[in-house]
Amino acid sequence: MIVRARAPLRLGLAGGGTDVSPYCDQYGGFVMNAAIDRFAYATVDEAPGGAAEFVSLDNDVRCCWSPEGLDKAPPSLRLLVGVYARICMQFLDGRHPPIRIRTYSDAPPGSGLGSSSTLVVALVAALCEFFALPLGEYEIAHLAYSIEREDLALAGGKQDQYAAAFGGVNFMEFHAGDRVIVNPLRIKDWVLAELEASLVLYFTGVSRESARIIDEQVRNAASGAHDSVSAMHQLKFEAVQMKEALLKGDLDAFARTLQKGWEAKKRMASSVSNPVIDAVEAVAVTHGARATKVSGAGGGGFMMFVCDPTDRVRLSRALQHQGGQVMDFHFNPQGAVAWRAGR
Repeated sequence: MIVRARAPLRLGLAGGGTDVSPYCDQYGGFVMNAAIDRFAYATVDEAPGGAAEFVSLDNDVRCCWSPEGLDKAPPSLRLLVGVYARICMQFLDGRHPPIRIRTYSDAPPGSGLGSSSTLVVALVAALCEFFALPLGEYEIAHLAYSIEREDLALAGGKQDQYAAAFGGVNFMEFHAGDRVIVNPLRIKDWVLAELEASLVLYFTGVSRESARIIDEQVRNAASGAHDSVSAMHQLKFEAVQMKEALLKGDLDAFARTLQKGWEAKKRMASSVSNPVIDAVEAVAVTHGARATKVSGAGGGGFMMFVCDPTDRVRLSRALQHQGGQVMDFHFNPQGAVAWRAGR
């Protein structure tokens, strides 16, 4: 039997960072995000040998299961081994079936599109299908979050797992006690079409380590650093403003909110922006960009720009000369999906 799964990557539109503890536990967090048609993929079948096998096709790395588990896995395979170990412990009474897990992604780790968490969601969905585990979207997202944050001790928030599990455009609420509410938005087709035509997604070529940036943000929130906490309050408020702008089809308000959110995000941690990002933003503004934002924790990865659709070509050409790559995309209404493939 062969099982495949895919989960969509996402654009963080507003409120990113307010889904990270301790801020969301103390104040509650609001996030706006949208899934796109770029994915993380997982394939599960029977291992050709007698032990479970893990393969990262992106990195051309493989290893087999060992009793030491996570501690002995290569860094590029820790997510795969971590998901397998948790599924075996929680649902298979500690048995370790000889299966092969292979993964790849449309975006590199550190891209700012939630690629690592999306890969974990795709893995969980694939193993749920393979072992016939009856988990819904909330359960898959929470399990993925628990594996990353607890089992693997990776810093980060909660929005990526829920965006990957649910898909679509969502307003998400994050509260104390791991309580999460996903509110899918019914946005008119013409608004989504205009938004797609107005957004330019650009990969800087600089992959950043989100954990380091998030650690700084967590320290600022825990210590009550006034400027950082005030910025998070502003981001939370702007998630509500963006929700209203999209529901009403007010793309001018969307652009203003995106830019205000970027300015507030830069106050959350010193490493959110850097000279490379600042230089790209300056070029974009002179070629028609009305708003800028870095997707994810910041520091690099993907940047997105809002422009008039008639400025899209000249903006894209100017960005290509900055050494990165413009990536086309469409919004994706579907969340994580798994299926059984014929031989």
